[in-house]
Amino acid sequence: MSVSKDVIKQCLISMQHEVDEAMIINRPIDFEENGNYVIVGVRHAGKSYLLYQRVRQLQAAGKGWDEILFVNFEDERLAEFQTEDFNSLLEAHLELYGKKPVVFLDEVQNIPHWDKFVRRLADAKYQVYVTGSNAKMLSKEVATTLGGRFFIYDTYPYSFKEYLAAQQMELREHWEFDTIQRSQVKRHLNEYFYYGGLPEILLFKNKRAMLSSLYQKIYLGDICARNNIKNDRVLNILVKKMAESVKQPLSYNRLKNVIVTTGSSISVPTTIDYVDYASDSWLILSMENEVGKLTEKEMQKKYYFVDNGLLNLFLMNSETSLLENMVAVELCRRFGKKNVFFLNAEKEIDFIVPDGKLAIQVSYSIKNVNTYNKEVPPLVKYAKAHQDWNCLLITYDEEGMEEGIPIVPVWKWLMEV
Repeated sequence: MSVSKDVIKQCLISMQHEVDEAMIINRPIDFEENGNYVIVGVRHAGKSYLLYQRVRQLQAAGKGWDEILFVNFEDERLAEFQTEDFNSLLEAHLELYGKKPVVFLDEVQNIPHWDKFVRRLADAKYQVYVTGSNAKMLSKEVATTLGGRFFIYDTYPYSFKEYLAAQQMELREHWEFDTIQRSQVKRHLNEYFYYGGLPEILLFKNKRAMLSSLYQKIYLGDICARNNIKNDRVLNILVKKMAESVKQPLSYNRLKNVIVTTGSSISVPTTIDYVDYASDSWLILSMENEVGKLTEKEMQKKYYFVDNGLLNLFLMNSETSLLENMVAVELCRRFGKKNVFFLNAEKEIDFIVPDGKLAIQVSYSIKNVNTYNKEVPPLVKYAKAHQDWNCLLITYDEEGMEEGIPIVPVWKWLMEV
């Protein structure tokens, strides 16, 4: 069943009002003036608001709504939208304004053949911005269809700097030496640490309940329903095990065995599929061993959650896991998730970024002698072998220098860039 052009026009006008009235926290993305973009990421990470931000920039440059077409495919009025309705979008805008628009397609991933439509728009010299919550949008087939004409932008939850901006925290020069401001930053860090940086969560007092609701939406909607998973209990066990093991490499076989011990039957190939589904929905980020053999890189990875708040739903006594997860997500944000590794050779280094010549250990505290001996010597050894690298140890709130290695509190490291 097709959607009528009158309904499409109603949706277009509604979105104009919504964008005009939205409160926006500008995020640090420099859009190419003539670029086309596919913006992806977990649900509620702020992808739509990046589009709103871009619309505001175009409006500031002199474009009006007569030159901007913005449609949100999660609008229930478009529930029956089909591939053949894409042309009706352009026709509806043309009938309203008679001009060729810049096209914004929000959460388009569930419309069949969306990629072919946007490629056709690009070929016709339209400027196009697309968002979606499914990493399958970046499959090789889609990349081939888009023909290299689109920039791919990964959207993460707020960085700590963006979180502070959203909390209307204005930092003065040399704030880190100001006792009051430094204590305010640390207070905000505590909330960010446990509840994460998903923009919508900031609006609610009962953040854990909202995070739980969001997880159910990702888990039931983006994973189970989309992939026709009948046994959601098995998937829930798998996600919980990945959360509990967030600091250790996990093999598919180990995940399978954990599920089998709970009385459920599952094969290794199905386990691999379920992990891929969780990754495709942007719930988890996978990380490879930098020196591992090809099969080991593929079969034994570390898994981190895209947001600390989502990870914390599954954990008790969570501080060490949450700290490492926070650093992992920030590194993926800064360098790209395909450029961050762990090192598991004689001794483990938590994070290696070859492109940035950066090696990082993460420890909540190194006051305990056993913890110190586990974390510091491997990093010292690595630093001696890589003298042009930046090697540091990140803690929650300890600072100093140990055997030539900078010890940096996470709040200070998060504010560096």
